[in-house]
Amino acid sequence: MAYLNENYLKLQAGYLFPEIARRVRAFCENNPEAAKRLIRCGIGDVTEPLPQAAVSAMKQAVGELGARETFRGYGPEQGYEFLRSKIAQSDYRDRGIEISEDEIFVSDGSKCDCGNILDILGHQNKIAITDPVYPVYVDTNVMAGHTGQVRNDGSYEGITYLPCTIENNFVADPPKEHVDVVYLCFPNNPTGAVASSERLSRWIDYAREHNALILFDAAYEAYIGDPAFPHSIYEIPGAAEYAIEFRSFSKTGGFTGVRCGFTVMPRSVRAKTGGDKSLPLHPLWHRRWSTKSNGVSYPVQRGAEALYSEAGRRQVQALIDHYMGNARILRDAATSAGFTVHGGTNAPYICFFRVSAFNSRENAEEVGQRLRMAA
Repeated sequence: MAYLNENYLKLQAGYLFPEIARRVRAFCENNPEAAKRLIRCGIGDVTEPLPQAAVSAMKQAVGELGARETFRGYGPEQGYEFLRSKIAQSDYRDRGIEISEDEIFVSDGSKCDCGNILDILGHQNKIAITDPVYPVYVDTNVMAGHTGQVRNDGSYEGITYLPCTIENNFVADPPKEHVDVVYLCFPNNPTGAVASSERLSRWIDYAREHNALILFDAAYEAYIGDPAFPHSIYEIPGAAEYAIEFRSFSKTGGFTGVRCGFTVMPRSVRAKTGGDKSLPLHPLWHRRWSTKSNGVSYPVQRGAEALYSEAGRRQVQALIDHYMGNARILRDAATSAGFTVHGGTNAPYICFFRVSAFNSRENAEEVGQRLRMAA
């Protein structure tokens, strides 16, 4: 009989969002009348149609695959150059950040990359994770055997938890002790917090002092409307030596069901062997991709490329404006109902308990009305 990975047995429940879905289904089955009025605001899935620019590009790409003259088979594991060049130029170099095309790795989403990155990181690392947190960061480390057992309060031995509270505006400060790997997410899921350049600079200073690696999840950066806040960790001097950045088209282009994102792996990021030899992570990440993946499909990458066109940019901005309009409605309603409210200004999440702005306008207005009625 084969042996199983016993690290999975440390997990105390199913992954958070399927578990929420299971409980919602059970509630609906037991309360059919209430189920008719149920509006889900707990999971950040988009509701609005894909931008037409992406739809047209994907249709054209599928048509190309239907003709011998334009058919394509396996694509480059790292992603097609036509998309990687758009990403490097538009998301980074146009902002004064020197990122090259070969430092971009196209994937099926930042959630996947946040877990897959552990393939090239050793079990010896001491991990720091903000609290509250996107559950992928914790669960994937548990699965990989990078933690000890679960404690009575649900936390795990071997993880350094960094409290995000009202007092620190939900932006954790670096710990006093040494850690090797830090997960940061801004704009934050679930709190909606954003981090200033000054607060992120503290983390780069910490990484430099401790030779630590920062895993920076920027899946919601497009929702930052205040120019005072950075969109990328690489806007901080020195960050390219200490940080890996994850991004996604899920919440900008509505690609939650289409699946496309990317990781920025600078060639200057390094980690050490057990013998204290320092090596770059870029070739290891490339080796991981070339072994375990055949990349993202050609039509999807053409759709993602189209988001950078003039029409695509307008359509993406319209989606962002829609969801941030929902955020204003929900934030105002929660405030009127007497809740202490955070987020919802540079992020699509409102926190008194987490409420997602990813919904139809009709549903957002109905939720707002119900919140006011509950006051």
